[in-house]
This record gives sequence, C-alpha cells and structure tokens, in this order.
Amino acid sequence: MSGRLLLLNGPNLNLLGTREPGVYGTATLADVERLAADAASSLGFELRAVQSNHEGVLIDEIHAARHDCDGIVINPGGLTHTSVALRDALTGVGLPFAEVHISDVYAREAFRHHSYLDDVAAVRVVGHGVDGYAEAVRELAAFLRHRES
Repeated sequence: MSGRLLLLNGPNLNLLGTREPGVYGTATLADVERLAADAASSLGFELRAVQSNHEGVLIDEIHAARHDCDGIVINPGGLTHTSVALRDALTGVGLPFAEVHISDVYAREAFRHHSYLDDVAAVRVVGHGVDGYAEAVRELAAFLRHRES
C-alpha cells in the first residue's frame, strides 16, 4: 500500500525539546516529524507534517487532507480537552485518525483525562514518549490495510 498521511501537531508542540523536558523529553518537533516520516516511509506512506498554535489552521489542514490523505496522526495538545470543533472536523472528513500524546495524560492533572477525540479515534497512543508517533503511524497503517482487505 502506498499513500499519504497527515501529521498534525497542535499548540505548544513547537516548543518540544525545551518545554518541560521532564514531561515531554528533549526531542524537538523536527525529531518527532523525522521519526514519524521514517516510520511512514518504511510502510510505503508519504507523510506531510504541520504544526500550528491556531485551532483554525489545524481544522483547515484536516479539511484539505480529505483530498489527498488516507489518514491523520494528530497530537492536538491542549485542544484535546477543549475542542469540539477539532472533533467535528476530524469526524466530518471521514478519514481514520490516530490520536497521540507524548505524556501519560492519565497520570497528570484531572482535566487532562478527558479527550474529545478518544471515542472517535481509530488508534490512540498515550504515554509512550516521542516513540509514540512512530507507533501511531504503524498502528494507523495497519488499520488502513485491514480496512482495505
């Protein structure tokens, strides 16, 4: 199978490598994007990566993905816990998606335990550090392959 995946990183993920390294580690956003792209490439997928601190930009990217992507890997950052609009965009385009979080959100503040995406995501990877991105790519690719068979 060949195709394209969209990798979306939400607010504050541009600060990876310097933001709370005890929680998020020292890998940068460029490291994360490279890790995900390598995983995608090994499975026959091209990966397009976008990071934005603006909800509307993320929604526009999700809408555009319906024309040229097979699935989406998304770390919505803090929008996980607040954005019905992001959920509506993801369900509206009908593409399967993987929700990924670097930290174990269930071991953190109570408000982080709720995700507006968890019940509609095809794949969820939580608390596996930046390696979770490659895991999410692999699991989403497997989901897509299974769906086609």
